[in-house]
Amino acid sequence: MTKYTKTPDAIARLSTEEYRVTQENGTERPGTGPLLNNHEPGLYVDIVSGEPLFASSDKFESGCGWPSFTKPIEPAHVSELRDATLGMVRTEVRSTHGDSHLGHVFPDGPQDKGGLRYCINSASLRFIHRDEMDAQGYGDYLTQVEDVT
Repeated sequence: MTKYTKTPDAIARLSTEEYRVTQENGTERPGTGPLLNNHEPGLYVDIVSGEPLFASSDKFESGCGWPSFTKPIEPAHVSELRDATLGMVRTEVRSTHGDSHLGHVFPDGPQDKGGLRYCINSASLRFIHRDEMDAQGYGDYLTQVEDVT
């Protein structure tokens, strides 16, 4: 079993924006994340720890300005915490092992897929194309990633 951890080297490799979002609970500006319009088949992992978080087959266009997913690919790798900042109560989403701030989850997703919308910052994710998943150690998840168009 792969061990996913937050290391000083991984933190040092983060860009200024990636650090601000993942380590300082920041939010990228809506519509600016490079993964927002990614429609390739593959896996989204925590940019810090590498733990698998979301599959392209669970990504959908929500119109909110951030990549949105209906569910985590590995629920144990996503922690949900109460967030009462900014004068409202929301549910923050963090990676379990990397402790990276990912975004928030809302109850306004597609009803036919569970009704949740995981609204995630591109800056907290690294995308691994389906063709590279096996070589990068994520082959066990290939059956959960399908072509999306």
